[in-house]
Amino acid sequence: MTLELSLVAILLTAVSGVPGLALGRRSAVGQGIASLLLIVGALLGALTAGVALASGAIETSSFRGPLPELTLHLRLDPLAAFFLVPVYLLGAAGTLYGGRYWRQAEHPENGRKLRLCFGLLIASLAGVVLAADGVAFLIAWEITALSSFLLVTTEDDRREVQQAGWVYLVATHAGALALIALFGLLWAATGSLEFQALPAGANRPTVTTLLFLLALLGFGLKAGIVPLHFWLPAAHASAPSHVSALLSGVVLKMGIYGLLRILTLLPTPPTAVGMGLLAVGAGSAVYGVLFALGQHDFKRLLAYHSVENIGIIVMGLGLALIGVSAKQPAWAALGLAGCLLHVWNHALFKALLFLAAGSVIHGAGTREIDRLGGLARPMAHTASLFAIGAGAICGLPPLNGFVSELLIYLGLLRVNGDGVEGAWSVAPLAIPLLAMAGALAIACFVKVFGSVFLGPSRTEQAAHAHEAPAGMLLPMLLLALGCIGIGALPVLVMPVLDRVIQAWMKLDSPPPPLAELVPWQPLMGINAALVVGVLGFAWLVRRRSRLGTPAQTVTWDCGYAQPAPTMAYTASSFAQILVGLYGWLLRPRSLGGVPSELFPTAQSFHTRVPEQVLEGVLAPLWAGLRRTLIPLRALQQGRIQDYLMYVLLTLCVLLATLYPLDEIVLRLLGW
Repeated sequence: MTLELSLVAILLTAVSGVPGLALGRRSAVGQGIASLLLIVGALLGALTAGVALASGAIETSSFRGPLPELTLHLRLDPLAAFFLVPVYLLGAAGTLYGGRYWRQAEHPENGRKLRLCFGLLIASLAGVVLAADGVAFLIAWEITALSSFLLVTTEDDRREVQQAGWVYLVATHAGALALIALFGLLWAATGSLEFQALPAGANRPTVTTLLFLLALLGFGLKAGIVPLHFWLPAAHASAPSHVSALLSGVVLKMGIYGLLRILTLLPTPPTAVGMGLLAVGAGSAVYGVLFALGQHDFKRLLAYHSVENIGIIVMGLGLALIGVSAKQPAWAALGLAGCLLHVWNHALFKALLFLAAGSVIHGAGTREIDRLGGLARPMAHTASLFAIGAGAICGLPPLNGFVSELLIYLGLLRVNGDGVEGAWSVAPLAIPLLAMAGALAIACFVKVFGSVFLGPSRTEQAAHAHEAPAGMLLPMLLLALGCIGIGALPVLVMPVLDRVIQAWMKLDSPPPPLAELVPWQPLMGINAALVVGVLGFAWLVRRRSRLGTPAQTVTWDCGYAQPAPTMAYTASSFAQILVGLYGWLLRPRSLGGVPSELFPTAQSFHTRVPEQVLEGVLAPLWAGLRRTLIPLRALQQGRIQDYLMYVLLTLCVLLATLYPLDEIVLRLLGW
């Protein structure tokens, strides 16, 4: 009955926003009904996913269509259940947070649309994971794309939001076209649209290579792998914060899920495929964190860190494929465990960071980092929760990000030590690149935390900021506890990972349990000691502050007798050295300059790091294409007769392709 209960959960989440459409635009009742239905559906779905992971059983079901090819097949196995957990948990956390963050009474123009599309997105994501054939997968995939587009463009009266939404829509449909070609090729090779392994006769290198490249393009666009990430920063920054948390924490992972699922259908790939993914993942990780360093928009910075962490996940997948190709179960187990666990971990800490950013926007009214500062005093709870998420994303113990990255490190060290033909050229380089990404992430979040929560308040908005309400803090606290729990007690999730690894891997000998590959006991002891130490230090600081009034003093005065907020370091100045060091890649642009006169008037200075793929490559190509197609505008006369003629000509051309034109021409010529 687990699969049937999963379908009930999908139905509850899908219809959660429907009752509100019949109520007023400012109705709190409609918002409450939507939240209740979605939370109940999400908890039911998470429960069924947990049961499926615990049992390891596989359940299937099908729904007949008008044609045999249109029959929808569903499948709940350990891999699907693993990805269902973050879908439902972040769905419940997001709707609980959104009840206070995006109250319908304060947003009557888009509140109902947001809640309807939020429920549809959760339901469609679950449908993608449960789909077991190409038709069901593409239907759920398209609903995911359209509901995400409507959520990104929630504030569609703003021009930058419109542009971000359309770029996302074009990118996701380009990926969908690649997936249509992928499933068409699978159908041609297997004679069925069901997800089943290629038969022995279809395992030709050309077919498998084309299938892999189509999967990498289609799913890579959804996941945001560099250079297919160009839609991601603007889309995540433009959406409401709890939507951004869902986009980053779950929607991107559908690309990873798609790659994992398709790889189970293909034969064992050569070592070069794993090395290629390892290199692409390492490049994405470093690229994402470097561009995050140059951002001044709070949410855009977090969006680039999603690119970084998707790169880390892809590194784990590449390592797993190297292990499968080399018939090394330990490598494959460590790589896939790091990949899968980072899927969960990134969902937890990135959702926490986006929700904390939303609390800052809610309390201070801006997401520009250089206009904030000093928020740790009025927003102490948000600052503490953000610090937990920042430590987790930087891979610092005793938090969850450290555990998943440790698994990938250990796997890479095994490849480097044992050796495999050709892998020596990638694995030794991947280790320092992963370490480099972690070090730059620490620098980036030191910049963010110091500029947003420490120092003086730089504007009146920041000076009058207020703490988020309990309805917003509660889901953030739950996510923070998840980050601490997995970090301090990683053995709790190891059996789940072992079960998914055994179901995914295709090796003659079973992979060794993770308990035999990693020294968990001393690791847990160190992490537990760190947790106790941090909590004890926090208790002492809090107790000391209650015993007496702390001394008031200036911050970062740099020798000035009466420093002003404008004299404090900003995020731009903090990251200036690193941005300049990698200026050949980031290509920062400056507006304004340093005043040269003796008594200067009011001056302004602003730096900006553009998105190189979108603004440097795709935008010029699009502009050139538009100029080339200008002569074709003459075909658009606005007359219905002309358009009917175009339709008729198109039909004639299509019908002509059904006939053997070469034989007809030869007969007419008498040959």
